[in-house]
Amino acid sequence: MMTQARNDLQTASCCEDLDQLFSPQLLSALSDPNRIALLARLARCGRPCSVSELSECCPTDLSVVSRHLSTLKQAGVLEAEKRGRRVFYRVRYEALSATLRAMADAVEACCPPTESVTVQTGTVAKGGSR
Repeated sequence: MMTQARNDLQTASCCEDLDQLFSPQLLSALSDPNRIALLARLARCGRPCSVSELSECCPTDLSVVSRHLSTLKQAGVLEAEKRGRRVFYRVRYEALSATLRAMADAVEACCPPTESVTVQTGTVAKGGSR
């Protein structure tokens, strides 16, 4: 009983990190298929791209693409640089990967898996215990 109470306290304290790491702004920004398509296109480009270049991947108006990019920027996923009348966006790779890694580490520390999980393209396959 005493061990269970200690485990509950440890879980509660480590799970507080989840509240801080799981930014609704970031998760909301990454939850839209068009924003994911824009992020993927920008990552494939490997260089800063203008709004008009990026708009080629989505069947929406330029203003909608611009709003999507702005949402990703506000969430810390992208950086923007104005050059004259054009705005160029680039992925903040280090910041994004550090944030996603910290989220994954916090989940694992708070809620260790009881089964080993292998993530494959688009599917999750469960295996034996750790």
